[in-house]
Amino acid sequence: MSRARTKGPKKRDLAQEAFDAGLQLVRANPALAAVEFDVCRREDCELAPREGLVRVDSEAVLHAHPDRMADPDAWAWALAHAVLHLGFGHVPAAKGTREQPDHCELAARCVVVNRFLLGFPIGTAPDHLPAAYPDGDEERLAARWRRDGVPAVYECCGTAAGEADLFLQEWHGWYGQPPDHQLAFATALTRTVSAAMDMAGGRRDSLDGKPAPRRPWERALSWFVSSYPLLGGIASGITLVADAELARAHGISVAAVNAEAGEIYVNPLRRFDDEEWRFVLAHEMLHAALRHGDRCGGRDPYLFNVACDYVINGWLEEMRVGTMPEGLLYDKELAGLSAEEVYDRITVDLRRMRRLATLRGKGLGDVLGAPLGPPRDRVDLDGFYRRGLARGLDLHDQQERGFLPAGLVQEIRALSHPPVPWDARLARWFDEFVPRPEPLRSYARPSRRQASTPDIPRAGRCFPPEEIARCTFGVVLDTSGSMDRVLLGKALGAIASYAEARDVPAARVVFCDAAPHDAGYVPVTEIAGRVRVHGRGGTVLQPGIDFLQRADDFPPTAPVLVITDGWCDVLRVRREHAYLIPQGARLPFTARGPVFRVS
Repeated sequence: MSRARTKGPKKRDLAQEAFDAGLQLVRANPALAAVEFDVCRREDCELAPREGLVRVDSEAVLHAHPDRMADPDAWAWALAHAVLHLGFGHVPAAKGTREQPDHCELAARCVVVNRFLLGFPIGTAPDHLPAAYPDGDEERLAARWRRDGVPAVYECCGTAAGEADLFLQEWHGWYGQPPDHQLAFATALTRTVSAAMDMAGGRRDSLDGKPAPRRPWERALSWFVSSYPLLGGIASGITLVADAELARAHGISVAAVNAEAGEIYVNPLRRFDDEEWRFVLAHEMLHAALRHGDRCGGRDPYLFNVACDYVINGWLEEMRVGTMPEGLLYDKELAGLSAEEVYDRITVDLRRMRRLATLRGKGLGDVLGAPLGPPRDRVDLDGFYRRGLARGLDLHDQQERGFLPAGLVQEIRALSHPPVPWDARLARWFDEFVPRPEPLRSYARPSRRQASTPDIPRAGRCFPPEEIARCTFGVVLDTSGSMDRVLLGKALGAIASYAEARDVPAARVVFCDAAPHDAGYVPVTEIAGRVRVHGRGGTVLQPGIDFLQRADDFPPTAPVLVITDGWCDVLRVRREHAYLIPQGARLPFTARGPVFRVS
């Protein structure tokens, strides 16, 4: 009985493995993968080069001998060279007899492809190729070399070892319309370059769209959500915007924040470790949560921003949250002071203070007044920040996470009590300076109840004429084109309701835009119907105020209410007064009377 012959392990095809590895490198490139091509590695293939590696034909077929040995990087370069011939339109599919390019045109086409591969590297180029190539397209190079001859260094720049690596053949058309490889490559190349620009600008993570490992600022924000309860609630609602182009356009060196949009803008080109990014994000979140932008008031915004930076950085150093990057504002002598107290100290040296740098940069505040991107759906961010800090403080105390600076705890406790709305503060102002006339008892006017008991005299209630004349006020109303109609509606509605509730029969109204216009005493319920927005340019309110102050029929003790959008001249009012302006607007002067911001 003969013993059965056992089969040994299958012999590895090293040539096939190296070719497949090189082909995989080519197909991994998004631009080259958009060009459709086939591969022919038959032993009887007549187009496979005898000494070289690859030849490409008009049917988008790459021909290579199955026994040819080369490194995967060498195969990748040769295959990319052949695919670029298709992408550049060097072997287009067309019907009819095809004329093969001459020696000069073949060399010019290979030179153009190799020149492109210098800046678009795929694999490893052969050692005999030159390190630089002449400028010009295929037609110009071919025309020059037909006249002067092809330089020896550019004779063999193809992938067929001195032979033509292009083969133009007749396209028979049974596949339908010939594919446009040139258009496919141009579209894919444009898309790849755009993706590379977005990746460099921080707008995407990778060229192929696959999720990349989280970036350090993202890890830092996640750490607050999972491990730091004081700012965890704030961090969960904050949006990080990492865009290098946006940061460059707005001068953001490291980071900035917009509390109204709930966004922190970071510069992705800055290199910090996770601990430093934690410090930066905590700094910006405290700016937003403590509403430093709204607390500025009539102070210089940049200097108040600097004062807040000193306070926040001192707190974070004391709390040991992250690591402070070099160059931030920090002074131990200012420990324990509030932002307003620090502001009063630093304003004595304005020249030096204006050279200081926040996280946004030198001379720029990192608390932004408006979002840098398109508007988003907003929520009650004031309530969000207030609840987030209050709940975070309670969790911090419950979990015994350590001590907090007394100043920070005081500010969080203060934020827990919501501010009085503007209309309630306006009502208090009316109560104080526009007192309601008190009726007097007089027997000259009998009471109505006297009819039932005529034998018992009772005094009736009456309002003396002098009391009615005293209970009025003046309204200087900005009616220029920049005035917001919503602001006018809210302000005039509040004025009418409060004045009517206090038995004020009429108010003296002066309309102002480019010139004042006296409307006289107007019933408070009709002020809104008299308003007309003229839109004649700038607003000059001082003549209207002077007119009221000089008017003989306007009581000297009556207050004045100025309604404007802030785009006005510098005002001087020599009697009790107040201002109604939109939320976020600023007056061009330091107001001596109360300022009510209509939200």
